[in-house]
Parts: sequence; C-alpha cells; structure tokens
Amino acid sequence: MQTASPIKRRKSRQIMVGNVPVGGDAPIAVQSMTNTETTDIAATVDQIQRLQKVGADLVRVSIPSMDAAEAFGAIRKLVDIPLIADIHFDYKIALRVAELGVDCLRINPGNIGREDRVRAVVDKARDFGIPIRIGVNAGSLEKELQKNMVSPLLKL
Repeated sequence: MQTASPIKRRKSRQIMVGNVPVGGDAPIAVQSMTNTETTDIAATVDQIQRLQKVGADLVRVSIPSMDAAEAFGAIRKLVDIPLIADIHFDYKIALRVAELGVDCLRINPGNIGREDRVRAVVDKARDFGIPIRIGVNAGSLEKELQKNMVSPLLKL
C-alpha cells in the first residue's frame, strides 16, 4: 500500500525534454550526468547507455568546447535518451548543439556574457523548440556581488 508523500511539489508548467515530460503533473524524471571527456565519444556513449539501463530518464553532458560540441553531434546519433547540454562560457557552443539535436540546454546567463549572446541562444532555442534550464551559482556572479551578497551569507 502506498502512502502519500510528505513532499509537496511546486506548481509548474509542464515541458517536454525530448520525449520526457518535466514539471506540471508529470512523474518525477531521473536525470544524471556523464563524467567522461565528451570528446571521447565511445566512453560517453557507453556511460549514457549504462545510465539509461539503470533507470535514468535524461542525461546531461558537459560541452566545454567546440570540439565537445562536434562530438556531441556524433553521440546524439548513437543514443536514444534525451540529452541536456551543459554549456559554459561560449554561447556559440549552445548555438551549435542546438543544430546538432540537443533536447535541452543548460546555461548560466552570467557565464554566457553579454545580453546579445544570451538573446542569440534564446532565439535559437525558440527556433528549434528546445527548452532552456537556467542554472546559476555563486561562482558565476560578479566579484562585487560575491563580496557584498554571498560572503556575508557564508558567515551565518
């Protein structure tokens, strides 16, 4: 017999990441992340397939360079699980993986840089119907904000 969970889910709009519904009333999806060098296509595909076999619904892959973006294109063709590209610093990488079939982009706008670069990523994602997950952490904040906002919180 199942009992009601004490966890109360926040109301959100449902989106699709590939063929996996996320948010809204969708079941909770399991996401994991690879820890291989993305340019090692065979190792990354193997790890994605193993994650899928043990129940992952979504897999996030770090795309730190344009070489990794090109490798992502090959990886995308070899696996059938939805893939999320974790983009750092170079907005052109996000634009490229969008063209190569990514199911979701994970960006940190503070790392992407200027507003026109963020806008380019948002526009490309909209054109291709790709959801964007915004990830922000203290390390991506401007030094002045870190000093005035984050440092005092660490002393609590």
